[in-house]
Amino acid sequence: MITIEGIVLYLKMEHLLHLYKDKKLKKIIGLQEPYVLVSRKNVYLYLCSSIMSQQLNTKVAAVIFERFLNLYKNKKPSVQQIIDTPFETLRSIGLSNAKTQYVQNVCKFFLAEKITDTTLHKMSNEELIKYLSQIKGVGQWTVEMILMFTLGREDVFAIDDLGIQQSIAKLYQLNVTDKKALKEKMILLSAKWSPYRTYACRYLWGWKDNELKV
Repeated sequence: MITIEGIVLYLKMEHLLHLYKDKKLKKIIGLQEPYVLVSRKNVYLYLCSSIMSQQLNTKVAAVIFERFLNLYKNKKPSVQQIIDTPFETLRSIGLSNAKTQYVQNVCKFFLAEKITDTTLHKMSNEELIKYLSQIKGVGQWTVEMILMFTLGREDVFAIDDLGIQQSIAKLYQLNVTDKKALKEKMILLSAKWSPYRTYACRYLWGWKDNELKV
């Protein structure tokens, strides 16, 4: 009999067995709980969250987003509600002028384009990056975070993420002074992780954020 627990276990094992072929990556994965990607609703809300978290560590970003939800009594606000929220109210939770404007840009774009979660789920990674990057304040990194942690795409590699660069450089003892050469080596390394590069990124972040010892 197939159970939900059995399916979850299979999904965990499938990506782990593949990533374990990389012995160095296997060491840091073994220090962490197995990770399962999920698909979430209200993509616009997580896009706003991703903007808020830019250049912040995960703990600070979580605090900012909690303050944001508190503005709406911990209920998920609609696109229109966020647009209607006064600029200074959004600023008061710890957002810069630029981030506040970018959050409003996201909501105005979603409203004008009449975007639904279903529409976004049907688009490829490349299509989504091109489409959402039209929004001022939304770049490739921001869309990659949405692909990974909101849409649940398994094979996304955030090559420009500083944390990923630092983790890979440390784990594989790479020179960080030449950024171009570093990225070339990262691409070669990550090719072995496909089609589960999102999981690899997640474990690399977890290793760095928790300062786990190999």
